[in-house]
Amino acid sequence: MSNEKRSLLITGGAGFIGSHVVRLFVNKYPEYHIVNLDALTYAGNLENLRDVEKAVNYTFVKADIRDAEAVMKVFKEHSIDGVLHLAAESHVDRSISDPMAFVDTNVIGTVTLLNVAREAWKNAFDGKRFYHVSTDEVYGSLHDDSFFTESTPYDPQSPYSASKAASDHFVRAYGNTYKFPYVISNCSNNYGSHHFPEKLIPLMINNIRHGKPLPVYGKGENVRDWLWVEDHAKAIDTVFHKGVNAETYNIGGHNEWTNIALVHQLCEVMDEKLGKVKGESAKLITYVTDRAGHDLRYAIDASKIQKDLGWTPSITFEEGLRKTVDWYLANTEWLDHVTSGAYREYYSAQYAR
Repeated sequence: MSNEKRSLLITGGAGFIGSHVVRLFVNKYPEYHIVNLDALTYAGNLENLRDVEKAVNYTFVKADIRDAEAVMKVFKEHSIDGVLHLAAESHVDRSISDPMAFVDTNVIGTVTLLNVAREAWKNAFDGKRFYHVSTDEVYGSLHDDSFFTESTPYDPQSPYSASKAASDHFVRAYGNTYKFPYVISNCSNNYGSHHFPEKLIPLMINNIRHGKPLPVYGKGENVRDWLWVEDHAKAIDTVFHKGVNAETYNIGGHNEWTNIALVHQLCEVMDEKLGKVKGESAKLITYVTDRAGHDLRYAIDASKIQKDLGWTPSITFEEGLRKTVDWYLANTEWLDHVTSGAYREYYSAQYAR
């Protein structure tokens, strides 16, 4: 796909991964018009995009992907010829307490977006692309030393991963049924700046700042592969422009860590950055009742995107973690803004055990 003038819709662009993708595309492709559509639910935060909000090639639209009329208006007004779909409810814990919210946004929202794109493009699909950004959690849990590949059978274990699996299936079904032009990627756990602090790394950073307990599920033995969000944004750029229609690409960081080892590593970095005695932050570690249906291990085989498209992670986890800590400590105002109000209520309900 060439770099001619394009008008791209990025859904969920005020969220964590989405804001990094918006920033990259706005800055890298001045000839593109980037339309960021976001409903600004709890994790959507326009403060994430202060540095690009005045860019001439950027437009923000507050709308819900389930609102077909509003989405169609965006397609028509901006002559959208490509979609990068990142809007989603994404926290497993929230999906356990409110699964219908995940069905509504992740399944109904995705199908609504597919229908609007298909109608707007009127089956004239040449030069069009619908890119669905998904998760490795659709594959279920690994109980040996193997890795998820693009051909691993789906086996979602939580309401969140089931909703993402369903949306993946709908995207592929539209490709098969209507010859709709799509690509899908499934990524491992992301970390980095602008991450809503209900997720592990920013949660721990914020709690260490305030001397609060560091809640670790079960024994902390669950293993995750960690991907720096800025590397993920570059991978999304690569897949959108170079990926083959109807193909799936796994995106991983080659960084497997148990949760407890990660928390200890983070405590060491925080002690150093905050001038604390080594081991002080680790005293805050508190083991809490394990999450229902907690998958043991996720690990991505990203050899396909490396071999076919030439993308590789740029930094190690240790480097990325230090960059991440530096960002949060330099942006405490951002952290304090997002940890007020509704977040506090959610936090109390989730971890008061």
